[in-house]
Amino acid sequence: MTPIIQVQNLVKKYKKATSNAVDGISFSVNTGKFFSLLGPNGAGKTTTISILTTTLSKTSGTMEIAGFNVDKNPSEVRRSVGIIFQNPSLDLNLTAEENIRLHTILYGMYSFRPTFSLMPQEYKKRVFELSEVLGIKEDVFKPIKTFSGGMKRKLEIIRSLMHRPKVLFLDEPTIGLDPVSRKNLWEYLTSIRKSEKITIFLTTHYLEEAQDADHICIIKNGKIVSQGTPQKITSDLIDEYVVIDSPKKEQLRKELTQQKVLFKENGGFKITVKAKDVWKMIRSIDTPLSLVRTHTPTLEEAYLEIVERNETTNA
Repeated sequence: MTPIIQVQNLVKKYKKATSNAVDGISFSVNTGKFFSLLGPNGAGKTTTISILTTTLSKTSGTMEIAGFNVDKNPSEVRRSVGIIFQNPSLDLNLTAEENIRLHTILYGMYSFRPTFSLMPQEYKKRVFELSEVLGIKEDVFKPIKTFSGGMKRKLEIIRSLMHRPKVLFLDEPTIGLDPVSRKNLWEYLTSIRKSEKITIFLTTHYLEEAQDADHICIIKNGKIVSQGTPQKITSDLIDEYVVIDSPKKEQLRKELTQQKVLFKENGGFKITVKAKDVWKMIRSIDTPLSLVRTHTPTLEEAYLEIVERNETTNA
């Protein structure tokens, strides 16, 4: 399968900067996959997205989106992607629907029509479908000036999906959304990713939003410091373990030692073991247990360990 996004040795150095904002990163994303770029503030995430979506020039490297070279075919790249940036890009002098209509006209989807009523039925259906999913159907003809920050974010999401992009770039897309709206948005994004084979490229501070990604890259100081599936990243870094205890501590300690089970004592007995093997281990213990608590590593734990480890390395 040919990747829909290919990045090779991408470098970006700003004028007067002493180091590269993006420092030789490479990765690829297959069609229809969910890819997440994670990293602390200033890591290079937004710079990377800005270059890939043609709004910022690179220093060096090669990039292709949907088969088009980002440098040689920027117009084709822009037609192939939808973008939701951190900072709003709406025209405050227009209504919500007028913002959407202007977007579709600029993308060449429809010829100019001065009113919503003159737009094709397909356009009207798409506007109402998306605005209902995101909970602003009743507000779609209101001036943007009356919108809250969360409502503006929802409108940007609607606008970015109107031309049915092949790749949807989401740079902190749910900032300003309430929990219900965040849930509804991700349910919709999951649905269209499967039904329309849309590739999602996400940056986020909500690590639970990246938990379902097919592939994650963690970037720090412009460099990729870890990448893989969420499961691989967490299992490579953080141990799975079980904590057990018994009223008969001495008997349990002796039994674990006889079975050559490695453990640490801190109140209970902490034993490193894969989740799938916990039941087998418990059944092998004859001492009555008063506590069995398993711990499965999270993406957040792995992310924090990677970032903190690299902070120490760079210190």
